[in-house]
Amino acid sequence: MGSLWLSLSLLICLSYFSLSAADPVTCSGIVPMRYRNDKISIADFGGVGDGVTLNTKAFREAIYRIQHLKRRGGTLLYIPPGVYLTESFNLTSQMTLYFAKGAVIRATQDTRNWPLIAPLPSYGRGRELPGGRYISFIHGDGVHDVVITGENGTIDGQGDVWWNMWRQRTLQHTRPNLIEFMNSKNIIISNVIFQNSPFWNIHPVYCSNVVVRYVTILAPSDSPNTDGVDPDSSSNVCIEDSYISTGDDLVAVKSGWDEYGIAYGRPSSDITIRRIRGSSPFSGIAVGSETSGGVENVLVEHINLHNMGVGIHIKTNIGRGGFIRNITVSDVYMEKARKGIKIAGDVGGHPDEKYNPNALPVVKGITFKDIWGVQVQQAGLILGVKNSPFTGICLSNINLHGVMGSRTPPWKCSDVSGVAHLVSPLQCSELRGAQETASCSNY
Repeated sequence: MGSLWLSLSLLICLSYFSLSAADPVTCSGIVPMRYRNDKISIADFGGVGDGVTLNTKAFREAIYRIQHLKRRGGTLLYIPPGVYLTESFNLTSQMTLYFAKGAVIRATQDTRNWPLIAPLPSYGRGRELPGGRYISFIHGDGVHDVVITGENGTIDGQGDVWWNMWRQRTLQHTRPNLIEFMNSKNIIISNVIFQNSPFWNIHPVYCSNVVVRYVTILAPSDSPNTDGVDPDSSSNVCIEDSYISTGDDLVAVKSGWDEYGIAYGRPSSDITIRRIRGSSPFSGIAVGSETSGGVENVLVEHINLHNMGVGIHIKTNIGRGGFIRNITVSDVYMEKARKGIKIAGDVGGHPDEKYNPNALPVVKGITFKDIWGVQVQQAGLILGVKNSPFTGICLSNINLHGVMGSRTPPWKCSDVSGVAHLVSPLQCSELRGAQETASCSNY
Protein backbone atom coordinates (compact mmCIF):
# COMPACT_ATOMS: atom_id res chain seq x y z
CA MET A 1 0.00 0.00 0.00
CA GLY A 2 2.92 2.34 0.76
CA SER A 3 4.29 2.10 -2.78
CA LEU A 4 0.82 2.86 -4.16
CA TRP A 5 0.58 6.08 -2.19
CA LEU A 6 4.15 7.06 -3.08
CA SER A 7 3.36 6.66 -6.77
CA LEU A 8 0.03 8.41 -6.34
CA SER A 9 1.67 11.32 -4.52
CA LEU A 10 4.14 11.75 -7.38
CA LEU A 11 1.31 11.71 -9.93
CA ILE A 12 -0.68 14.25 -7.95
CA CYS A 13 2.32 16.54 -7.70
CA LEU A 14 2.86 16.28 -11.46
CA SER A 15 -0.85 16.97 -12.09
CA TYR A 16 -0.82 20.01 -9.82
CA PHE A 17 2.38 21.26 -11.44
CA SER A 18 0.85 20.95 -14.91
CA LEU A 19 -2.03 23.14 -13.78
CA SER A 20 0.23 25.85 -12.37
CA ALA A 21 2.72 25.82 -15.25
CA ALA A 22 0.15 26.08 -18.03
CA ASP A 23 -0.65 28.97 -20.35
CA PRO A 24 0.52 32.46 -19.30
CA VAL A 25 -3.03 33.88 -19.44
CA THR A 26 -5.35 31.97 -17.14
CA CYS A 27 -8.11 32.62 -14.64
CA SER A 28 -7.63 29.28 -12.85
CA GLY A 29 -5.82 30.94 -9.95
CA ILE A 30 -9.15 32.01 -8.45
CA VAL A 31 -9.18 28.64 -6.68
CA PRO A 32 -5.88 27.19 -5.38
CA MET A 33 -5.28 23.50 -6.03
CA ARG A 34 -5.21 21.52 -2.78
CA TYR A 35 -2.77 18.78 -1.87
CA ARG A 36 -4.30 16.25 0.54
CA ASN A 37 -2.05 14.34 2.92
CA ASP A 38 -4.86 11.98 3.91
CA LYS A 39 -5.60 9.48 1.12
CA ILE A 40 -8.04 6.60 0.90
CA SER A 41 -9.01 4.31 -1.97
CA ILE A 42 -12.47 3.21 -3.02
CA ALA A 43 -11.04 -0.31 -2.84
CA ASP A 44 -10.64 0.17 0.92
CA PHE A 45 -14.44 0.28 1.14
CA GLY A 46 -15.11 -2.74 -1.03
CA GLY A 47 -15.15 -0.98 -4.39
CA VAL A 48 -14.87 -3.40 -7.34
CA GLY A 49 -14.04 -2.07 -10.79
CA ASP A 50 -15.44 -4.91 -12.87
CA GLY A 51 -18.18 -2.87 -14.56
CA VAL A 52 -20.85 -5.17 -13.10
CA THR A 53 -20.72 -4.87 -9.30
CA LEU A 54 -22.81 -2.01 -7.92
CA ASN A 55 -20.53 0.22 -5.85
CA THR A 56 -23.05 2.65 -4.37
CA LYS A 57 -22.38 1.47 -0.80
CA ALA A 58 -18.62 1.81 -1.25
CA PHE A 59 -18.86 5.40 -2.52
CA ARG A 60 -21.29 6.49 0.14
CA GLU A 61 -19.26 4.89 2.96
CA ALA A 62 -16.00 6.41 1.69
CA ILE A 63 -17.52 9.87 1.54
CA TYR A 64 -19.17 9.39 4.94
CA ARG A 65 -15.70 8.64 6.32
CA ILE A 66 -14.31 11.85 4.76
CA GLN A 67 -17.19 13.90 6.12
CA HIS A 68 -17.19 12.57 9.67
CA LEU A 69 -13.55 11.62 10.29
CA LYS A 70 -12.25 15.01 9.30
CA ARG A 71 -8.55 15.21 8.53
CA ARG A 72 -6.63 18.45 8.50
CA GLY A 73 -6.42 19.63 4.89
CA GLY A 74 -9.13 17.22 3.75
CA THR A 75 -8.98 13.77 2.18
CA LEU A 76 -8.31 12.38 -1.29
CA LEU A 77 -10.51 9.53 -2.53
CA TYR A 78 -8.54 7.52 -5.07
CA ILE A 79 -10.31 5.64 -7.87
CA PRO A 80 -7.98 2.91 -9.24
CA PRO A 81 -8.14 1.69 -12.85
CA GLY A 82 -11.38 -0.16 -13.58
CA VAL A 83 -15.05 0.51 -14.24
CA TYR A 84 -17.03 1.31 -11.09
CA LEU A 85 -20.78 1.04 -11.61
CA THR A 86 -22.81 3.02 -9.09
CA GLU A 87 -26.00 4.87 -8.35
CA SER A 88 -25.86 8.61 -7.68
CA PHE A 89 -23.83 9.85 -4.71
CA ASN A 90 -23.13 13.12 -2.89
CA LEU A 91 -19.76 14.75 -2.38
CA THR A 92 -18.67 16.51 0.80
CA SER A 93 -16.42 19.43 1.62
CA GLN A 94 -12.63 19.31 1.70
CA MET A 95 -12.25 16.32 -0.56
CA THR A 96 -10.54 15.41 -3.80
CA LEU A 97 -12.03 12.79 -6.11
CA TYR A 98 -8.97 11.51 -7.97
CA PHE A 99 -9.17 9.29 -11.06
CA ALA A 100 -6.27 7.05 -11.99
CA LYS A 101 -5.59 6.53 -15.67
CA GLY A 102 -8.19 4.03 -16.88
CA ALA A 103 -10.58 4.70 -13.98
CA VAL A 104 -14.26 5.03 -14.89
CA ILE A 105 -17.20 5.89 -12.63
CA ARG A 106 -20.28 4.72 -14.52
CA ALA A 107 -23.91 5.52 -13.74
CA THR A 108 -26.33 2.66 -13.41
CA GLN A 109 -29.06 2.56 -16.05
CA ASP A 110 -31.63 1.37 -13.52
CA THR A 111 -33.59 4.59 -13.17
CA ARG A 112 -36.41 3.22 -11.01
CA ASN A 113 -34.93 4.28 -7.67
CA TRP A 114 -33.13 7.41 -8.80
CA PRO A 115 -33.64 10.02 -6.01
CA LEU A 116 -35.78 13.10 -6.56
CA ILE A 117 -34.94 16.57 -5.25
CA ALA A 118 -36.80 19.87 -5.20
CA PRO A 119 -36.76 22.14 -8.24
CA LEU A 120 -34.30 25.01 -8.25
CA PRO A 121 -36.00 28.10 -6.77
CA SER A 122 -34.81 30.25 -9.69
CA TYR A 123 -36.61 27.87 -12.09
CA GLY A 124 -39.77 27.16 -10.07
CA ARG A 125 -40.08 23.65 -11.50
CA GLY A 126 -38.00 21.07 -13.27
CA ARG A 127 -36.42 22.36 -16.44
CA GLU A 128 -38.27 19.77 -18.54
CA LEU A 129 -41.37 18.91 -16.51
CA PRO A 130 -43.34 20.43 -13.63
CA GLY A 131 -42.43 19.33 -10.12
CA GLY A 132 -39.15 17.99 -8.79
CA ARG A 133 -36.15 16.69 -10.69
CA TYR A 134 -33.84 13.73 -10.55
CA ILE A 135 -30.68 14.41 -8.56
CA SER A 136 -27.48 14.67 -10.55
CA PHE A 137 -25.31 11.57 -10.84
CA ILE A 138 -22.58 13.23 -8.76
CA HIS A 139 -23.99 15.95 -6.52
CA GLY A 140 -22.72 18.53 -4.07
CA ASP A 141 -24.92 20.95 -2.11
CA GLY A 142 -23.46 23.52 0.27
CA VAL A 143 -19.92 22.17 -0.04
CA HIS A 144 -16.58 23.95 -0.32
CA ASP A 145 -13.00 23.11 -1.23
CA VAL A 146 -13.80 20.21 -3.59
CA VAL A 147 -11.49 18.99 -6.35
CA ILE A 148 -12.34 16.49 -9.09
CA THR A 149 -9.20 15.63 -11.02
CA GLY A 150 -6.74 12.90 -11.96
CA GLU A 151 -5.16 11.29 -14.99
CA ASN A 152 -8.04 11.81 -17.42
CA GLY A 153 -10.31 9.18 -15.97
CA THR A 154 -13.96 9.14 -17.01
CA ILE A 155 -17.37 9.93 -15.57
CA ASP A 156 -19.85 8.05 -17.77
CA GLY A 157 -23.54 8.90 -17.41
CA GLN A 158 -24.79 6.10 -19.72
CA GLY A 159 -27.41 8.61 -20.77
CA ASP A 160 -29.03 6.76 -23.66
CA VAL A 161 -31.72 5.28 -21.39
CA TRP A 162 -32.68 8.84 -20.36
CA TRP A 163 -32.49 10.17 -23.93
CA ASN A 164 -34.85 7.43 -25.05
CA MET A 165 -37.33 8.28 -22.30
CA TRP A 166 -37.21 11.91 -23.45
CA ARG A 167 -37.78 10.90 -27.08
CA GLN A 168 -40.61 8.55 -26.17
CA ARG A 169 -42.13 11.12 -23.78
CA THR A 170 -42.14 8.67 -20.89
CA LEU A 171 -40.10 10.85 -18.50
CA GLN A 172 -41.75 11.43 -15.14
CA HIS A 173 -39.41 14.22 -14.04
CA THR A 174 -36.54 16.33 -15.37
CA ARG A 175 -33.48 14.26 -16.25
CA PRO A 176 -30.39 14.32 -13.99
CA ASN A 177 -27.28 16.34 -14.74
CA LEU A 178 -24.02 14.43 -14.81
CA ILE A 179 -22.56 16.61 -12.06
CA GLU A 180 -24.10 19.53 -10.20
CA PHE A 181 -22.80 21.78 -7.45
CA MET A 182 -25.36 23.92 -5.61
CA ASN A 183 -24.69 26.70 -3.08
CA SER A 184 -21.02 25.78 -3.15
CA LYS A 185 -17.68 27.56 -3.45
CA ASN A 186 -14.03 26.90 -4.27
CA ILE A 187 -14.57 24.06 -6.73
CA ILE A 188 -12.03 22.69 -9.23
CA ILE A 189 -12.86 20.22 -12.01
CA SER A 190 -9.88 19.30 -14.18
CA ASN A 191 -8.27 16.49 -16.17
CA VAL A 192 -11.44 14.39 -16.36
CA ILE A 193 -13.51 13.06 -19.29
CA PHE A 194 -17.29 13.44 -19.08
CA GLN A 195 -19.37 11.37 -21.46
CA ASN A 196 -22.99 10.49 -22.23
CA SER A 197 -24.65 12.72 -19.68
CA PRO A 198 -28.40 12.17 -19.21
CA PHE A 199 -28.94 15.96 -19.37
CA TRP A 200 -26.54 18.90 -18.79
CA ASN A 201 -22.98 17.79 -18.03
CA ILE A 202 -21.46 20.24 -15.53
CA HIS A 203 -23.90 22.56 -13.73
CA PRO A 204 -22.62 24.92 -11.02
CA VAL A 205 -25.66 26.77 -9.70
CA TYR A 206 -25.67 29.42 -6.92
CA CYS A 207 -21.90 28.90 -6.70
CA SER A 208 -18.82 31.08 -6.50
CA ASN A 209 -15.17 30.49 -7.35
CA VAL A 210 -15.43 27.60 -9.79
CA VAL A 211 -12.70 26.40 -12.15
CA VAL A 212 -13.37 23.97 -15.02
CA ARG A 213 -10.14 23.30 -16.91
CA TYR A 214 -8.55 20.59 -19.04
CA VAL A 215 -11.78 18.61 -19.36
CA THR A 216 -13.20 16.67 -22.29
CA ILE A 217 -16.99 16.48 -22.62
CA LEU A 218 -18.50 14.07 -25.14
CA ALA A 219 -22.03 13.11 -26.17
CA PRO A 220 -23.60 12.17 -29.52
CA SER A 221 -24.73 15.11 -31.64
CA ASP A 222 -28.34 13.87 -31.46
CA SER A 223 -28.38 13.49 -27.66
CA PRO A 224 -31.00 15.93 -26.29
CA ASN A 225 -30.00 18.80 -24.01
CA THR A 226 -26.51 17.53 -23.24
CA ASP A 227 -25.01 21.00 -22.65
CA GLY A 228 -21.33 20.97 -21.77
CA VAL A 229 -20.84 23.51 -18.96
CA ASP A 230 -23.73 25.67 -17.69
CA PRO A 231 -22.71 28.21 -15.02
CA ASP A 232 -26.03 29.28 -13.52
CA SER A 233 -26.56 32.20 -11.11
CA SER A 234 -22.89 31.83 -10.26
CA SER A 235 -19.95 34.22 -9.93
CA ASN A 236 -16.22 34.05 -10.47
CA VAL A 237 -16.26 31.12 -12.88
CA CYS A 238 -13.29 30.10 -15.04
CA ILE A 239 -13.80 27.69 -17.97
CA GLU A 240 -10.63 27.06 -19.96
CA ASP A 241 -8.57 24.73 -22.13
CA SER A 242 -11.23 22.13 -22.87
CA TYR A 243 -12.75 20.16 -25.74
CA ILE A 244 -16.55 19.79 -25.87
CA SER A 245 -18.62 17.91 -28.45
CA THR A 246 -22.24 17.40 -27.42
CA GLY A 247 -25.86 17.53 -28.57
CA ASP A 248 -26.52 21.05 -27.27
CA ASP A 249 -24.69 24.25 -26.30
CA LEU A 250 -21.02 23.74 -25.47
CA VAL A 251 -21.07 26.43 -22.77
CA ALA A 252 -24.26 28.27 -21.74
CA VAL A 253 -24.39 30.97 -19.07
CA LYS A 254 -27.75 31.09 -17.27
CA SER A 255 -29.43 32.80 -14.29
CA GLY A 256 -32.97 31.58 -13.78
CA TRP A 257 -36.24 31.30 -15.62
CA ASP A 258 -38.87 34.04 -15.98
CA GLU A 259 -40.75 35.10 -12.83
CA TYR A 260 -38.86 32.59 -10.67
CA GLY A 261 -35.46 33.85 -11.77
CA ILE A 262 -36.60 37.46 -11.35
CA ALA A 263 -37.77 36.76 -7.79
CA TYR A 264 -34.63 34.83 -6.86
CA GLY A 265 -32.53 37.65 -8.30
CA ARG A 266 -29.10 36.08 -8.38
CA PRO A 267 -27.06 37.02 -11.47
CA SER A 268 -24.24 35.21 -13.17
CA SER A 269 -21.19 37.48 -13.19
CA ASP A 270 -17.46 37.61 -13.74
CA ILE A 271 -17.21 34.57 -15.99
CA THR A 272 -14.26 33.80 -18.26
CA ILE A 273 -14.50 31.27 -21.09
CA ARG A 274 -11.19 30.78 -22.86
CA ARG A 275 -9.51 28.34 -25.28
CA ILE A 276 -12.52 26.10 -25.87
CA ARG A 277 -12.72 23.85 -28.94
CA GLY A 278 -15.68 21.80 -30.05
CA SER A 279 -18.72 21.09 -32.18
CA SER A 280 -22.49 20.93 -31.72
CA PRO A 281 -25.69 21.19 -33.76
CA PHE A 282 -26.66 24.02 -31.40
CA SER A 283 -24.47 26.83 -30.00
CA GLY A 284 -20.79 27.07 -29.32
CA ILE A 285 -20.79 29.73 -26.61
CA ALA A 286 -24.22 30.88 -25.42
CA VAL A 287 -25.71 33.29 -22.93
CA GLY A 288 -29.25 32.26 -22.07
CA SER A 289 -31.91 31.82 -22.75
CA GLU A 290 -32.70 31.62 -19.01
CA THR A 291 -31.23 34.98 -17.89
CA SER A 292 -33.90 36.35 -15.55
CA GLY A 293 -31.46 36.95 -12.69
CA GLY A 294 -29.13 38.84 -15.01
CA VAL A 295 -25.81 38.08 -16.68
CA GLU A 296 -22.88 40.51 -16.64
CA ASN A 297 -19.14 40.73 -17.08
CA VAL A 298 -18.50 37.76 -19.34
CA LEU A 299 -15.25 37.41 -21.29
CA VAL A 300 -15.08 34.87 -24.13
CA GLU A 301 -11.84 34.53 -26.11
CA HIS A 302 -9.77 32.17 -28.24
CA ILE A 303 -12.59 29.85 -29.27
CA ASN A 304 -12.32 27.30 -32.11
CA LEU A 305 -15.59 25.83 -33.42
CA HIS A 306 -16.53 23.44 -36.22
CA ASN A 307 -19.78 21.86 -37.45
CA MET A 308 -21.94 24.28 -35.50
CA GLY A 309 -25.53 25.35 -35.45
CA VAL A 310 -24.71 28.86 -34.14
CA GLY A 311 -21.19 29.96 -33.33
CA ILE A 312 -21.93 32.57 -30.66
CA HIS A 313 -25.51 32.92 -29.39
CA ILE A 314 -26.96 35.46 -26.96
CA LYS A 315 -30.60 34.59 -26.38
CA THR A 316 -33.47 35.80 -24.26
CA ASN A 317 -37.22 36.41 -24.53
CA ILE A 318 -40.13 38.50 -23.30
CA GLY A 319 -41.07 37.44 -19.77
CA ARG A 320 -37.42 36.90 -18.88
CA GLY A 321 -36.75 40.37 -17.48
CA GLY A 322 -33.22 40.60 -16.15
CA PHE A 323 -30.27 41.97 -18.07
CA ILE A 324 -27.40 40.87 -20.29
CA ARG A 325 -24.58 43.41 -20.22
CA ASN A 326 -20.86 43.83 -20.59
CA ILE A 327 -20.27 40.74 -22.72
CA THR A 328 -17.02 40.61 -24.75
CA VAL A 329 -16.32 37.94 -27.35
CA SER A 330 -13.04 37.97 -29.29
CA ASP A 331 -10.62 35.81 -31.25
CA VAL A 332 -13.09 33.22 -32.51
CA TYR A 333 -12.61 30.92 -35.48
CA MET A 334 -15.51 28.85 -36.80
CA GLU A 335 -15.86 26.48 -39.71
CA LYS A 336 -19.13 25.05 -41.05
CA ALA A 337 -21.91 26.83 -39.17
CA ARG A 338 -25.54 27.59 -39.97
CA LYS A 339 -25.21 31.00 -38.32
CA GLY A 340 -22.09 32.77 -37.16
CA ILE A 341 -23.46 35.23 -34.60
CA LYS A 342 -26.98 35.47 -33.23
CA ILE A 343 -28.36 37.90 -30.63
CA ALA A 344 -32.08 37.36 -30.25
CA GLY A 345 -34.96 38.33 -28.00
CA ASP A 346 -37.39 35.66 -29.13
CA VAL A 347 -35.72 32.44 -27.98
CA GLY A 348 -36.87 29.93 -25.38
CA GLY A 349 -40.12 28.85 -23.77
CA HIS A 350 -41.70 29.63 -20.42
CA PRO A 351 -42.08 27.53 -17.26
CA ASP A 352 -45.83 28.24 -17.05
CA GLU A 353 -48.45 30.80 -17.94
CA LYS A 354 -47.65 33.00 -14.94
CA TYR A 355 -44.81 34.85 -16.61
CA ASN A 356 -45.18 38.59 -17.09
CA PRO A 357 -45.14 39.54 -20.80
CA ASN A 358 -44.11 43.06 -19.75
CA ALA A 359 -40.95 41.76 -18.07
CA LEU A 360 -38.62 42.70 -20.88
CA PRO A 361 -34.91 41.90 -20.91
CA VAL A 362 -32.31 44.68 -21.11
CA VAL A 363 -29.44 43.83 -23.45
CA LYS A 364 -26.60 46.34 -23.77
CA GLY A 365 -22.84 46.58 -24.01
CA ILE A 366 -22.20 43.56 -26.24
CA THR A 367 -18.84 43.47 -28.05
CA PHE A 368 -17.82 41.05 -30.80
CA LYS A 369 -14.38 41.50 -32.33
CA ASP A 370 -11.73 39.58 -34.24
CA ILE A 371 -14.00 36.78 -35.45
CA TRP A 372 -13.33 34.72 -38.58
CA GLY A 373 -15.50 32.05 -40.13
CA VAL A 374 -15.63 29.95 -43.28
CA GLN A 375 -18.51 27.92 -44.67
CA VAL A 376 -20.93 30.00 -42.58
CA GLN A 377 -24.39 29.91 -44.15
CA GLN A 378 -25.60 33.15 -42.55
CA ALA A 379 -23.19 35.63 -41.01
CA GLY A 380 -25.32 37.30 -38.38
CA LEU A 381 -28.75 37.91 -36.92
CA ILE A 382 -29.57 40.56 -34.30
CA LEU A 383 -33.24 40.72 -33.32
CA GLY A 384 -33.96 42.99 -30.37
CA VAL A 385 -37.20 43.29 -28.44
CA LYS A 386 -39.65 45.86 -29.84
CA ASN A 387 -40.12 47.82 -26.62
CA SER A 388 -36.64 47.09 -25.27
CA PRO A 389 -34.15 47.43 -28.12
CA PHE A 390 -30.65 46.07 -27.73
CA THR A 391 -28.15 48.93 -27.34
CA GLY A 392 -24.40 49.36 -27.32
CA ILE A 393 -23.80 46.52 -29.76
CA CYS A 394 -20.31 46.78 -31.26
CA LEU A 395 -18.94 44.64 -34.09
CA SER A 396 -15.31 44.98 -35.11
CA ASN A 397 -13.07 43.07 -37.51
CA ILE A 398 -15.49 40.27 -38.32
CA ASN A 399 -15.33 38.11 -41.44
CA LEU A 400 -17.92 35.35 -41.79
CA HIS A 401 -18.12 33.83 -45.24
CA GLY A 402 -19.91 30.98 -46.91
CA VAL A 403 -18.77 28.25 -49.25
CA MET A 404 -16.19 29.42 -51.75
CA GLY A 405 -17.82 31.04 -54.78
CA SER A 406 -21.24 31.53 -53.17
CA ARG A 407 -22.63 34.78 -51.80
CA THR A 408 -23.10 34.91 -48.05
CA PRO A 409 -26.48 36.41 -47.04
CA PRO A 410 -26.22 39.80 -45.29
CA TRP A 411 -26.88 40.37 -41.63
CA LYS A 412 -30.50 40.71 -40.49
CA CYS A 413 -31.24 43.19 -37.72
CA SER A 414 -34.12 44.91 -35.95
CA ASP A 415 -34.58 46.91 -32.74
CA VAL A 416 -30.85 47.33 -32.23
CA SER A 417 -28.35 50.19 -32.10
CA GLY A 418 -24.58 50.35 -32.01
CA VAL A 419 -21.58 50.54 -34.31
CA ALA A 420 -19.77 48.28 -36.73
CA HIS A 421 -16.26 48.48 -38.19
CA LEU A 422 -14.63 46.16 -40.71
CA VAL A 423 -17.49 43.67 -40.89
CA SER A 424 -17.91 41.38 -43.90
CA PRO A 425 -20.37 40.63 -45.35
CA LEU A 426 -21.95 44.06 -44.87
CA GLN A 427 -23.57 44.47 -41.49
CA CYS A 428 -27.12 45.70 -40.96
CA SER A 429 -27.90 49.37 -41.51
CA GLU A 430 -29.08 49.74 -37.89
CA LEU A 431 -25.43 49.64 -36.77
CA ARG A 432 -23.78 52.85 -37.88
CA GLY A 433 -20.34 52.73 -39.41
CA ALA A 434 -17.47 53.66 -37.13
CA GLN A 435 -14.49 55.84 -38.06
CA GLU A 436 -11.44 54.03 -39.35
CA THR A 437 -9.69 54.56 -36.06
CA ALA A 438 -12.63 53.48 -33.99
CA SER A 439 -12.97 50.07 -32.40
CA CYS A 440 -15.08 48.33 -29.82
CA SER A 441 -12.54 49.12 -27.13
CA ASN A 442 -13.23 52.87 -27.30
CA TYR A 443 -16.89 52.81 -28.20
